[in-house]
Amino acid sequence: MRFLLSPEQRQFAATLHELLGGADTAAAARAWAAGEHARGLKLWRGLADVGVFALLVPQDHGGLGAGPADLVVAFEALGYHAVPGPLVESAAVAPALLTGHRLTSLAEGDLVATVVAPPEVPLALDADIAGLVLDLTGAHLTGADAGPVRSIDPPRRLFRVPAAAGRSGGTAFDRGVLAVAAQLLGAGQWLLDSSVAYAKQRRQYGRAIGEYQAIKHLLADVVTRLELARPLLYGAAVAGETFARDVSAAKVMAGDAALLAARTALQVHGAIGYTAEHDLGLRLTKVRALAGAWGTGSFHRARVLR
Repeated sequence: MRFLLSPEQRQFAATLHELLGGADTAAAARAWAAGEHARGLKLWRGLADVGVFALLVPQDHGGLGAGPADLVVAFEALGYHAVPGPLVESAAVAPALLTGHRLTSLAEGDLVATVVAPPEVPLALDADIAGLVLDLTGAHLTGADAGPVRSIDPPRRLFRVPAAAGRSGGTAFDRGVLAVAAQLLGAGQWLLDSSVAYAKQRRQYGRAIGEYQAIKHLLADVVTRLELARPLLYGAAVAGETFARDVSAAKVMAGDAALLAARTALQVHGAIGYTAEHDLGLRLTKVRALAGAWGTGSFHRARVLR
């Protein structure tokens, strides 16, 4: 099977990049980490206006009735721009768990939802601002009962909620895994693009560092890993009865590729990459957190093996 994005999907991706590229998502993410949500929720409204939260909602509830491939297109862009908030939970997972008027509210961007699915998703992302906290059975849970649990990625504000029924399987879980894999691929692409741009302008010994063979090889390795992960990701999106297996394979490959992109970006950028002021740091911590979100690499490798 030869899979290509449709013109509509390419336009959707371009629209998202244009929207997010001019929105200073880095500032929104830093504010979100500090518990200030106004900028992030303004982004949320913009994403709702272009249909991100309506993608998987049926048309009879005001949604677009789109499929997983469209979800991947959206979440690659969201990962590229490091948009904060429970996007996976609201746009990818909740549509499979909700019914009735709540689906309509979700599609319109009026309802922020978050999900727990222990043991793979033991904490609820942004439960303090979510209008709805769910488990994978669709049960409604009470909100956060304490302050956030510290995350390696500060904009990922995680909360403990009362015990929920967990089940690592089913459409809702697999869509969450697929969306996280797409975020990882998008973040990895940003890290590559940023590293290439920096290597072209940073000079040592009178030459741009990108002219040195060692740097070229590092970046070429990242390109290869990202390009090998991408067909697995989109292949999973159009899979049928092997959907669960394929999304796990995509999560492993996208996670490994993004982690390599992160390590390489830090090597290429050098000391500036360690500074909190550089946007590189937002992706380094995001990738590290997402690599273990919605199931670790070990979990998904075992799932593929089974």
